[in-house]
Amino acid sequence: MSEAQDAAAGEAAAGLPPKRLRDIVEAWLPPLLVPLIVLVGLPLIGGLPQWLTLTLAGLSMGMMIFLMAAGLSLVFGLMDVLNFGHGAFITFGAFIAASVLVPLNAWVTAESLPLNLLAVLIAVAAAVLFGLAMGFLFERIVIRPVYGQHLKQILITMGALIVAEQLVPVIWGALPVSVPMPNAFAGTVIVGEATLERYRLLAVAFGVLVYIATYLTLTRTRIGLIIRAGVENRDMVEALGYRVTAVFIGVFVAGSALAAVGGVMWGLYREIITAHVGNEVMILVFIVVIIGGLGSLRGSLVGALLVGLVTNYTGFLAPKLALGSTLLLMVLILLWRPTGLYPATKT
Repeated sequence: MSEAQDAAAGEAAAGLPPKRLRDIVEAWLPPLLVPLIVLVGLPLIGGLPQWLTLTLAGLSMGMMIFLMAAGLSLVFGLMDVLNFGHGAFITFGAFIAASVLVPLNAWVTAESLPLNLLAVLIAVAAAVLFGLAMGFLFERIVIRPVYGQHLKQILITMGALIVAEQLVPVIWGALPVSVPMPNAFAGTVIVGEATLERYRLLAVAFGVLVYIATYLTLTRTRIGLIIRAGVENRDMVEALGYRVTAVFIGVFVAGSALAAVGGVMWGLYREIITAHVGNEVMILVFIVVIIGGLGSLRGSLVGALLVGLVTNYTGFLAPKLALGSTLLLMVLILLWRPTGLYPATKT
């Protein structure tokens, strides 16, 4: 009898489910938490229209947090880098969006969906270019000297974040900056008795598209294979002729670009932004990264949706407990799964 058969026989004798069944349960149980919280929220909220509005708000908020958390989770989990300066990319992404949309005010306020969409795409493209360029410089200047030194990483990236926050008033002024919402994305859609904001619907759809594109890149492309193989056995991948260091730099740069895009979406969501916008949202981003499991794209998505829903439901039922509810959610999940919802090396 083979070792696998011996193990299966031992599990059966002990009354344990087969390993394959356990793997399936572990893979699908975390995502089921999202509809579970949605269903639990219905009787607590009471009214169906309010529940629909809060659920959409939670899902859209979760998707925006996912955009900001996904890059940090991948950099943390794959490159073992504690980048507390991640919020700087969020802040600059939001301010760059404002700088692009204000001159395009004629397109933003036009009664034309193509013009409104084009204005947003230009703002997103500008944020992406900034994220790519500054992510590359940030890795070379700030991160590269402290690889493998977590304490120094925390100190130097926190210092970089402080410097970045001080640069914002120098460039854009000390007063809060308005981020104009395109006309087609403003307003609401009436579904029965529920009022749903158009922008929140757009945020959910955009977040889904980004997740699918990122997931397919990591699991269905050669570059994704190299990234995952480099995490498992870096020496072997380099022996095959691949430059794992360059690939991981690409991961860092892509994560910075995602953070900048998240800043654009968050800026449009808030409509008024300050130099501390990235620092403020980083609390939720770190909670999502810890809940999801370091390096897990699926974990970041599920964790972000859970945080968004819990924050909005609690904010409606008990506003003073909104932030505390996300911390309690994190504690409960870590008591259940100390390494997060998904292992660090799983997408």
